[in-house]
Amino acid sequence: MLEIGVQTKNVVEDENPRHGFEMLKKAGFTCADFSLNDYLANKDLYCFQVNDFFDKSNKELEAFFSPHKAGAKAAGIRIHQMHMPYPMYVPGGKQELNDYLMNVVAPKSMNVCAFFGCRYIVVHGFKLVRNLGAEEAEWRETERFLDSIAPMAKEMGITICIENLYGNAGGHIVEGPCCNVRKAVRRIDQINDRYKAEVLGFCFDTGHANLVRLDFEEFMTALDFRLKVFHIHDNDGAADLHQIPFTFTKTRENQPSTDWQGFIRGLKAIGFQGALSFETAPVLHAFPQEMKEDALAFIRKIGGYFAAEGSK
Repeated sequence: MLEIGVQTKNVVEDENPRHGFEMLKKAGFTCADFSLNDYLANKDLYCFQVNDFFDKSNKELEAFFSPHKAGAKAAGIRIHQMHMPYPMYVPGGKQELNDYLMNVVAPKSMNVCAFFGCRYIVVHGFKLVRNLGAEEAEWRETERFLDSIAPMAKEMGITICIENLYGNAGGHIVEGPCCNVRKAVRRIDQINDRYKAEVLGFCFDTGHANLVRLDFEEFMTALDFRLKVFHIHDNDGAADLHQIPFTFTKTRENQPSTDWQGFIRGLKAIGFQGALSFETAPVLHAFPQEMKEDALAFIRKIGGYFAAEGSK
């Protein structure tokens, strides 16, 4: 049976992390996606604002996260994956800001990942196609960033995972970085060949895929063994809502707006053996606080359904 995980965001709090991890365990999860991106918010970065959290030394960061590591271990929750803060390049931002993200935040994030004994860290490719005029030029900048941390990944036994993103153009949602699966496969293989190690993999984001109408089964099957982690969540096809799967329907006949059967077929096609991880943190603010544990247990139950169907 596949493992089931979920974000720590809105569950694990710095004041008493063990309590949050115990809540995850009680809901039936065995692993978690540690929300490192919560410590340097994207909404602030897009406003060219940066806090001083990553000014801490590696030792200070380890001390800060020691209660989280201990709390996860005590609760029996494994940190399976985490999300690096994003964006790692802010279009229109000063060189000083973008240098700080690449040269300070990124390597320190890698160290935190290694401290947790976490195998996978998800990063966002740079959204620069409108600035540079071509997707290939955009990828070259992302690759330059990946090359800055790939040696650390090789040394630490960590796989960096790029994910399919969306963009906005003229008020419309459009495909963003890493939505062309053929290019993603070729680029992952080229980088791994260059480093003679599995330093790069892929995170398939179901919500982003639904927004730009990717074919789940085709995309997952093409990725094959390169597909390492998931961000599983749902939306209405119009906004990135990060809701519970099966929440939205296309018609009054209640056909899901997201191709969950294609998702299950994709799991079967590649014989996926990792963790099914949900990126549904906003859901926990939608429900009353008194229902948080019930909401988590329901998400876990959906994960169990995907695991059972995807393993048949």
